[in-house]
Amino acid sequence: MSPPFRFIQFKGPEHQRGAIGLMAALTLGLVLLFMLLVVDSGRLYLEQRKLQRVADLAVLEAVSRGGSCTAGTAPTYANESATRNSFKPGATQKVNTTCGTLVTGSDNLRVFKLDSTKSDAIRVIATTTVPTSVAGGLWSFYSNGKFLINTPLTASAVGAIGGAPLARLTINSSLADINTANSALLNSLFGGLLGGNLSLSAVSWQGLAATNINLLSYLDQLAINVGATAGDYNQLLNSNLQVTQLLDAAIKVLEKNGGGVTVASKALTDIKLITSNTQVIKLGDVLNIKNGTPSAGLNTDIKAFNLLDGIVQVAGGKSAATATINTTIPLIGAATIYLKIIDPPQVSTTGNPALAKANPTGPNQIFVKTAQVQARIHLELAVVKALQPLTDALTSVLSTVLEVVKKLLGLNLIEVVKCVLSCETATLSIASALDVYVEAGSASAYVTDYSCASDGSKKLTVSATSSLATLTIGNAPVKGDFPELDADKKFIVAPIKLINMNVKTCYILGIACKTEEGKAGSFNLRARSTVSNPAGNIYYSATAANPATLPNLNLPPYPQKLNNVDIIKSLSGLTGNIETSYTPPPGKTVTGDLLNAVNNLVTQLTGALTTALSSVLSPLLDPIVNTLLKSLGISLGNAEIGANLSCNAGGRAQLVL
Repeated sequence: MSPPFRFIQFKGPEHQRGAIGLMAALTLGLVLLFMLLVVDSGRLYLEQRKLQRVADLAVLEAVSRGGSCTAGTAPTYANESATRNSFKPGATQKVNTTCGTLVTGSDNLRVFKLDSTKSDAIRVIATTTVPTSVAGGLWSFYSNGKFLINTPLTASAVGAIGGAPLARLTINSSLADINTANSALLNSLFGGLLGGNLSLSAVSWQGLAATNINLLSYLDQLAINVGATAGDYNQLLNSNLQVTQLLDAAIKVLEKNGGGVTVASKALTDIKLITSNTQVIKLGDVLNIKNGTPSAGLNTDIKAFNLLDGIVQVAGGKSAATATINTTIPLIGAATIYLKIIDPPQVSTTGNPALAKANPTGPNQIFVKTAQVQARIHLELAVVKALQPLTDALTSVLSTVLEVVKKLLGLNLIEVVKCVLSCETATLSIASALDVYVEAGSASAYVTDYSCASDGSKKLTVSATSSLATLTIGNAPVKGDFPELDADKKFIVAPIKLINMNVKTCYILGIACKTEEGKAGSFNLRARSTVSNPAGNIYYSATAANPATLPNLNLPPYPQKLNNVDIIKSLSGLTGNIETSYTPPPGKTVTGDLLNAVNNLVTQLTGALTTALSSVLSPLLDPIVNTLLKSLGISLGNAEIGANLSCNAGGRAQLVL
């Protein structure tokens, strides 16, 4: 043992008394000190968490309620939320609310960009002061020479609506005005396609055209009716369902809405009564809803008439039914219309425009179209014969006709008033009936581009093609209501004997007469015309001042149209569309001077008939053709496309930063 410690000895337990107590006191002191630090720091942590919760709830409420800084609603909603959570804004407790958008920085991280004109994202900064912790106070004292009594706390939260963008296209399929005249047309049209007799009033049709059906409610009701899995809308849309089931679901949804829709629900009930249970279609052929569309994206309205129109046309197209419509056209008289659905329509579609933009014609395309139809209009021309334009045209060439008849038949034609025993005169007669065929192709549209920078500046680009229409005037086929089509999609019809060159023989001073129709031949006519507008883009652009130009999905669509063309009016000035020819009587050959005379006559008649048909048929046929096709959502040479775009459709308010 070294000398310094030589005399230090532990000589028994009495020399070790108090050591444990001293160590315990020191340990307890340290424990209490650390407990104080933990509790004090935990207090600050809890205060910070409480403040963060206030900021989070405030921004979520401002976003979910559609707050806007320009309207001043975002700060109001945030303050209301903070107050409900025991954080009343004032001198000490403050809530600062700003609006803007989210941008991606160079580091590929999203950041909040302040812009008071936008509300794509909302930021809430909550601030308050709390008593300083011991550790914080000591640190400030030794670092700054001051002991801070209070510590400021700040919490920030950025919120936005989450979810993919959704776009919806609709194509025109309703009449703007339904009166007694076109309600009769609709009865014959819908009844013929469904295979029954329908007699709805104009009020009933107007009720259908003016009544909305919530699409989400309709699909839910349909799922209940057919026993489908709730919420599995893709399965429901692609299932084979009876037309009566589809109508019944619409009736039940309308009845739930109360007495204001009783007219529409009763009309659908009457239509259901004439519908066969054997008619089966897929609702997805009418309403195309892409996979992944959230239920919130289906919470939109559709016209009851549009839904009915699409269902009936798809049913008619599936069964190849032909609607026969008997009507009366002013100045013409009786007309019979035969109509057949070749390709059913698709009146509405909903999908993600981002996927559609990547491949506009691919499986995720947002595409709508009208129906492709064939129509045959059989006109009784008893009244047309007396119309001035046509009679004037015939009178202008009558002298030439007389010369042709005289030379062709070797007749000595004289006037009836000079007839003593027997004499012959030349007369002209117009065909008693005329058949007009219309092949109306589908107008279509699909999404090609979009922008969702903000709700106030969102854009949608749609490529639209007007309906192609082909008109043919000629003789009716021997069998069937519709002739075949050639390679150019034109009806194969024979020319009609529009004007017959007759010989009238009279006896005994013209008292007894006999007319041989077509004895001197006939002038024949066949008219062909095709009208279409080139495909073009339709641009929809919403602004903060006018958001209705591209509304969200839960609002009525904004419609835009291409130029309208009346196919029959288009015959005016298109002389090449009218083919005229001469058919000599049996056993006669037209040569030499007679051939030149006939050719000259045909040339004169071509010009005269072009003018006459344009001036006579156009004002008479255009209304009936346009009304007929418009009832099916088709306007010749015209497409009206409605668009909606929700940048965050179906999403919920969520914290993003």
